[in-house]
Amino acid sequence: MKRITFYLVGFAFLMFFDTLGQCSFKMTAIHALPLTFDLPWLGRVFWQPYVYMAIGGYIGAFFTWMTLLKRAPVGPAFAASHLEVVTVMIASVWVFNEEITIPGLIGAALIIGGIICLAFAEKELADKEKVEETGKALE
Repeated sequence: MKRITFYLVGFAFLMFFDTLGQCSFKMTAIHALPLTFDLPWLGRVFWQPYVYMAIGGYIGAFFTWMTLLKRAPVGPAFAASHLEVVTVMIASVWVFNEEITIPGLIGAALIIGGIICLAFAEKELADKEKVEETGKALE
């Protein structure tokens, strides 16, 4: 139970930091328009607090991800890290007044379904390993 709580809390933090980073980068881009690639544009980029929120989001995501990888199996963990696509889509409705389309909903459902399938497959492999270890211990 402790391990499940660790994963749930860890991935919640990872999704939060990833979503914060993506949404903050978009806010930075919106507020730094027009895109001109010159010193005034760089000034507009780095004058925005959103760019620092984005950097903070990525730093938080990095350390959360490194902590999760110490314990989580890499396959399902990598797949679950892509829940960011779903959370950014949801946050964009609230923050940017974007609409969720039917293809977007289908894509989100497929991402979530794939993560669930990988989690069940990982559990099945872990159960098999336990059975094999138990069998070897009895011999």
